[in-house]
Amino acid sequence: MNLVDSKYIGLVSSRLQKFKKVKTDLYNFRCPICGDSKKTQSKTRGYLYAVKADMNFRCHNCGASMTFSSFLKKIDPVAHKQYIFERFKQGSTGRGTVVEEPEFKFEPPKFKPKVNLPKASEIPRASDYLKKRKINPINFYYTDKFKAWTNSQKKTFDNIDKDHARIIIPLFYEDTLIGFQGRSLDPWIQPKYLTVMFHDDSPKIYGLDQIRGGTPVYITEGPFDSTFIRNSIAMCGADGDVGKWGVSTPVWVYDNEPRSTEITSRISNTIDRGDKVVIWPTNIKEKDINDMVLAGHDVQTIVESNVYDGLKAKLQFNTWKRI
Repeated sequence: MNLVDSKYIGLVSSRLQKFKKVKTDLYNFRCPICGDSKKTQSKTRGYLYAVKADMNFRCHNCGASMTFSSFLKKIDPVAHKQYIFERFKQGSTGRGTVVEEPEFKFEPPKFKPKVNLPKASEIPRASDYLKKRKINPINFYYTDKFKAWTNSQKKTFDNIDKDHARIIIPLFYEDTLIGFQGRSLDPWIQPKYLTVMFHDDSPKIYGLDQIRGGTPVYITEGPFDSTFIRNSIAMCGADGDVGKWGVSTPVWVYDNEPRSTEITSRISNTIDRGDKVVIWPTNIKEKDINDMVLAGHDVQTIVESNVYDGLKAKLQFNTWKRI
């Protein structure tokens, strides 16, 4: 199998229901084209299989049949663009192959959104809030009218009555502001976090502009937590496919909540797809990284010393769940 095909099968496997490797170059899962059997949820009739050096898809329920390139384009157009570019760099696209040439388009410069706000470090209220949590306020911004400022960047709110203050957490990708998250300062303002993206297909990830490739990238649950761990990013939403955004060696760092079914389910899924995960030692009682820092723990050392994958991760995870 082509190595690029293998990489992208791994990247999309988490979104294919009941995905499993049957044997070398053969994978089985519920067909995402037709949804597979409506009566029996356990049926898996979608297959990826090797034809010479390339992979093909076929569903034995709806009869859909196509190259892996076409299949990837249907289920994840963004990942597909990166896939054909990697195949292009490999010299395995175009005539004589099953993968089309990538399209190279020049787009004229466009207006880039900017955070035209004061730094949180310049506003006593915001600065004090962050410093009490041992967070450096220089990395964030502040607005006393979140709804109005948001609408100046992207029309989001129809009604800006009862506007309120929030700390602005900028989201950058390749030096471009792609969105932001607003964190409320008053406990009665809900939800605590609001995320606004300029384009729907942009990654809801904080810190992508600061990570170093070739070393483990730690993925935390929130931007503030990520500031305490070197080479880390934060998901500003549900878990996603970070591989297509340049993260090849992810280490997932979830909150320390063994009683949370949501957290335990996410950790279990992470282990099952083969990624590395931090399992907190039993002597740590705090729920999240920020609380651990405030309690005096050396979070960097704890995180680096408790990274697991495979069978060891499952064993450690089962012990942690019983706390």
